[in-house]
Amino acid sequence: MIQLARLPKLVATDLDGTVVRSDESVSPRTMSALKRLAASGVILVGATGRGPRLLDMCRNDVPSADFLVLGQGAFVYECRYDDTVVQLADRSVDGEVLHEALRLIEAEVGPVRALAEPADPDRPLTGDEMPDWPWPAVRLETAPRDVAFTGPMVKGYFVSDNYSGPELLVAAQDVIDENLVTVTESGVGMLEVCPVGVTKAAGIQVVLDKFGIDWSDVLVFGDATNDLSMMRAAGHSVAMPNGHPWVQAAASEIAPAGNNDDGVAQYVEALLELP
Repeated sequence: MIQLARLPKLVATDLDGTVVRSDESVSPRTMSALKRLAASGVILVGATGRGPRLLDMCRNDVPSADFLVLGQGAFVYECRYDDTVVQLADRSVDGEVLHEALRLIEAEVGPVRALAEPADPDRPLTGDEMPDWPWPAVRLETAPRDVAFTGPMVKGYFVSDNYSGPELLVAAQDVIDENLVTVTESGVGMLEVCPVGVTKAAGIQVVLDKFGIDWSDVLVFGDATNDLSMMRAAGHSVAMPNGHPWVQAAASEIAPAGNNDDGVAQYVEALLELP
């Protein structure tokens, strides 16, 4: 079922759409498989677009993770020792830079709705009204853009009524200088605008450097276009069958089942049976 001949040194998995089910839970089977993987000596990394204000939620979803890469790669945490969390990376972008990116994108595609996520977790996500916001646990506040986009930011969220998330990503890549911001998309219909050079691969690189591990010894799981950087860098990559076509095309193979049917757990269980 799997194409690997031996255990990798590091496994990185996306969360939402990959190990997290549609009901926002992680199954006991997946929890158990990841725990066994970590116990085997493989370094386990959870890599997500969720910002640092959701660190506790991420730890609950993948409690066996040795490291967590958050904010599309801007924030890296070591979580290997009970309740102790050590921050290894912390990158933010000035709100005015996001505002400039917003102006460039709207000049290309027309009006979008925009939110800014402050680096300060005590500040709510602020900006335009967002009626279809997919994360009700994250508090939003409506405010003028010149107020919302001020100070250090984790990232910005831009949504168009006329473009899908991937379409907005392609349009943004045409008009945004890569030295201004990095743009990505998480499979929920919105563009995410991050600090320059921030990708999941860049976040995982922080962990690889700590242990002197090469990408050829890395296995990754993912489903959305924000997973492409790590899918392309890893020695072996597994896309979810429910994943975006770009991700499936970049992957070494496809998981045996989707996130609602323990596809990652099935793969890891087979991996642990290798001689």
